[in-house]
Amino acid sequence: MREVQVERLASQYAVARGWFEVKIMQTSRRGFPDRFYARDGRVVLVEYKAPGRKPTPQQEKRHRELREHGIEVHVIDNLQDAYDLFR
Repeated sequence: MREVQVERLASQYAVARGWFEVKIMQTSRRGFPDRFYARDGRVVLVEYKAPGRKPTPQQEKRHRELREHGIEVHVIDNLQDAYDLFR
């Protein structure tokens, strides 16, 4: 399964369960996660990867910075992890 397929199916699942979703197209900072989700006051950022792929060093750095500011960031490379997150 390709990254785009994981991202599309996971986002469809999240929206069907009441999550607000936005694709993050461009930011002034490299390595920002792919999507923003929110539901019931919870905000989650998700970096999608193809199965078995890992974030780049720049993405890891950005995710670490976001987490240091209390933002929930997940890296998802399979549908089961997405289903677990968005149930």
